[in-house]
Amino acid sequence: MANITRIVLTGGPCAGKTTALTKIVEHFSSMGYQVFTLPEVPTMFTAAGMNYLTTNKEYFYQGEKATLEIQLALEDKFYRMAQECAEPCIIVCDRGTLDISAYMAPEMWDDITRAVGTSSAELRERYDAVLHLVSAADGAEQYYTTANNAQRYEAMTEEGLNIARSLDKKVIKAWTGHPHLRVINNHDDFDAKMKRVLKEIGGVLGLPQPIELERKYIVKINGPLPADAIDIDIIQTYLRSAEPGTEVRLRRRGWQGKYMYVHTTKKRISPTEELVTERQINNSLYEMMLSLADPDKRTIRKHRSSFIWQGQYFEVDTYQDALEGLVILETKGIEEGEPVKLPPFIEVLEDITGNTAYYNHSLAGK
Repeated sequence: MANITRIVLTGGPCAGKTTALTKIVEHFSSMGYQVFTLPEVPTMFTAAGMNYLTTNKEYFYQGEKATLEIQLALEDKFYRMAQECAEPCIIVCDRGTLDISAYMAPEMWDDITRAVGTSSAELRERYDAVLHLVSAADGAEQYYTTANNAQRYEAMTEEGLNIARSLDKKVIKAWTGHPHLRVINNHDDFDAKMKRVLKEIGGVLGLPQPIELERKYIVKINGPLPADAIDIDIIQTYLRSAEPGTEVRLRRRGWQGKYMYVHTTKKRISPTEELVTERQINNSLYEMMLSLADPDKRTIRKHRSSFIWQGQYFEVDTYQDALEGLVILETKGIEEGEPVKLPPFIEVLEDITGNTAYYNHSLAGK
């Protein structure tokens, strides 16, 4: 049976998904992968006459339920096809099942998933990675257009842009908790956004990736974070490694009373490349593996608030226990020479980009 990787490509309106899908097919097909790209089901339904803006609640419910059912059926049928392929396969879903939840009240979503015989937790586990492309409506308004999607409801007006930004954040919230959710920033150079997509997929496939220099700062928070910021509690434990130069860690991510457990291995294979392997594990295996904790490393506990600001994705980590008082802002995917659009409520105390003393592995040292 072929090695099969399932990826969701999602994002707010006018985020670049259509171009990204083309790039993915071209890039990974040339590397010997069979790439399947599944169409966006809500767009298919809208073109067929479904009105997602209807005020008829029962009609809307039946339409959204059917949307989920068809999405699941498409994914399952293509997965079955992929099982018969000799070459490794990538199934890229133009939006995934949890995108549907961003367009309705949580109570209706719960009713629909129960009726279909599933849950948000089960749907989240269907995919190996979720790549969210930030809408051009947030930080790249000059590139926002409705010309490439006749079904788009978010017009090129200030009201339409605000709707697009809001949808962008709702979709991210729907996927929060997935161990490999990656938010792809906007860039003045659109090619940089596309390269980031290919890099993230390469990482999921276990291909060596160039070591990325993340922008990191010690900061002070001088005002409230955005109301739509997503808050997660993280516990990170480093394990003993039998292989020199390999970092092994467990991470528990808590969000709204739910927990995800991830086992990560990082290995530097050259001065400029590393291999990162992430896998989701269950609570029982997590508890068992805690017995392998490195006695020379303290457990890292921190509260993370993540948000988009002018098209760039930020994470603010407030450390606890022995590291209490330390607040670090981090952002990924910003090209060399590209300015960081720091929010006005963030005061930078020190730029620690590239300073290994502030890597979590170093902070864990006793």
